[in-house]
Amino acid sequence: MSTTVTTTKRESRFVLNLRKYGLLYLMTLPGLAYLPINNYLPMAGLVIAFKDVDFRKGLFGSDWIGFKNFEYLFASSDALQITRNTLLYNAVFIIVNTVVAVMVAVLLADISGSKIGKFYQSSILLPYLISMVIISYIAQAFLNTERGFLNNSILALFGADPIKWYTEPKYWPFILVFIKCWQQVGYLCVIYLSSILGIDKEYYEVSYLEGATKLQQIRDITLPLIQPTIIMMVLLSIGRIFYSDFGLFYHVPMNSGALYSTTNVIDTYVYRGLMQLGDIAMSSAAGCYQSLVGFVLVMISNLVVKKISPENALF
Repeated sequence: MSTTVTTTKRESRFVLNLRKYGLLYLMTLPGLAYLPINNYLPMAGLVIAFKDVDFRKGLFGSDWIGFKNFEYLFASSDALQITRNTLLYNAVFIIVNTVVAVMVAVLLADISGSKIGKFYQSSILLPYLISMVIISYIAQAFLNTERGFLNNSILALFGADPIKWYTEPKYWPFILVFIKCWQQVGYLCVIYLSSILGIDKEYYEVSYLEGATKLQQIRDITLPLIQPTIIMMVLLSIGRIFYSDFGLFYHVPMNSGALYSTTNVIDTYVYRGLMQLGDIAMSSAAGCYQSLVGFVLVMISNLVVKKISPENALF
């Protein structure tokens, strides 16, 4: 009897919620339909990584060869190079972008009420909205050997010889980190700034009356209270640590072969393998490897956060 009453209550609550929020549920249908079509149906293509693709037989009719595509990938030096570059670049991006974004957000929070503060909050997001193709031409305006600003203005001012930027790999780790920071910091800054502005002002007023300096307020109030936001954004970034910005590593270096040692990452390797070599199976194997390692990394990172601070874990 009690089970029947409980079931009836649940059904009535469901009907009540459906009547109350039915329109909102209806609005979510396009997104719910898009999610499996875009994210899950293409996963069937992972089977290509385990086949010897023959277009006469079709993608799914081709011979099954198991892990031979992976063996060929890891037998070459490319696997180590693209893995190293992808992980190291993204690790540096996460650290640099987080530190710079928090610093800028703290500075903007002090002038958030002024007109100049609103101008900075709006304009700092502009680089994030610019296409990486356009950014590549902006970079070329600075780095061009013959007409670039750095060679013709900065280096010439000090009497230094011009540098052939697009044939010198040693400079590109710094160039890529700078460009990524310039483009990404505005987006992260807006997120951290919204968290800072949501902090109760009474905390700062009390600390000011107690004689706390600005740096002490940042250290003891601001940073601890926005820590959950920082952890969440870092975890989301770690979840994509095995995915690189294709435009940054392909368009900005102008696909220069001389720079492959420092600009070749998994995404560009897959693209070149597919478009230039026509090796679909190898590209699929690299993409499968990328997805699996990325999944494992985000699970491990979340487990570590859960052990240290359970309330800040993603799940």
